[in-house]
Amino acid sequence: MNESSTTPFLAACRGEPVPYTPVWFMRQAGRSLPEYRAIRAGIPMLEACRQPDLICEITLQPVRRHKVDAAILFSDIVVPLAAAGVDVDIKPGVGPVVADPVRDRAAVAKLPHLYADSVSFVAEAVELLVKELGGTPLIGFAGAPFTLASYLVEGGPSRTHAKTKALMYSAPDVWHALCERLAEITSSFLNIQIGAGASAVQLFDSWAGALSEADYRHYVLPHSTNVLEGLPAGVPRIHFGVGTGELLGAMAEAGADVLGVDWRTPLSAAAARVPGKPLQGNLDPCVLFAPDDVIDLEVRRVLAEGRTAPGHVFNLGHGVLPETEPDRITRVVELVHEHSRRSAAEPATGSPVPGAQP
Repeated sequence: MNESSTTPFLAACRGEPVPYTPVWFMRQAGRSLPEYRAIRAGIPMLEACRQPDLICEITLQPVRRHKVDAAILFSDIVVPLAAAGVDVDIKPGVGPVVADPVRDRAAVAKLPHLYADSVSFVAEAVELLVKELGGTPLIGFAGAPFTLASYLVEGGPSRTHAKTKALMYSAPDVWHALCERLAEITSSFLNIQIGAGASAVQLFDSWAGALSEADYRHYVLPHSTNVLEGLPAGVPRIHFGVGTGELLGAMAEAGADVLGVDWRTPLSAAAARVPGKPLQGNLDPCVLFAPDDVIDLEVRRVLAEGRTAPGHVFNLGHGVLPETEPDRITRVVELVHEHSRRSAAEPATGSPVPGAQP
């Protein structure tokens, strides 16, 4: 059994008792850290994601600095697409840009498969990290089929996802064929990380919040389900999307063990929508720019709301913003551990701190 199997993070993911609430942060490894900016200087993002030693060092940086309870692999959701042979690049200040957008059946048919040797650098990095991290769990991750599809169809980031939705509505057969191929790639990528030693995985459906629940259920849910059900039993699966408060019930049906919640939906409300599911989240990333007393109050509010779920992994409601002072992140980790240790033996009371939301 992996040494990290008894850690607070994995116990919380399984809804088991914990001595304190575990905490990690989406984008904890990245531009908020001066050591990251130094080591990444002059190295394009996708190139950095292909170097096992660099992946390992960047992944470890926030664990050393912040003393978080889990590491997350340094990578990007388009890494498996690029490794498989899709012509995609990550443009600074823009994001993923696809040279030849996928908008018809012929383009879907040309999409390559992902093979293990194409991402051997990821498996090597995971193996290095498991040794370096000791008992700290490593979270692997991948982009969900809808979010990957949106980049492929739009050709890059989009505010409206108009081309994506147009394909869904006008050519559902093409849409489902595209998502089936992407589910296959995503499942392979996650299984490679798990096989190399990742203790848990997170499926990012960053843009699913652009959909209605009906559209999510018809066009997205079957493919996310195929990904999550294709992973080995016993490895906690976290599912997260931005602006997905109204979709949480449907997302829970995809098979994840833990639902990530963004800052718009109180964890107490999320717990009522997905009864029996541990939750992850959900401090607003902008709170880290607030005065110390506000940060303390908001941390206690999120912890209180998290106690309404069977398990709670403290996180932000989205990723760490690049302008965030690293000391603020470290302080939040300390506050989470301090306050949750103090209240571990206390029963949940609904709204024990000022500002707690029903």
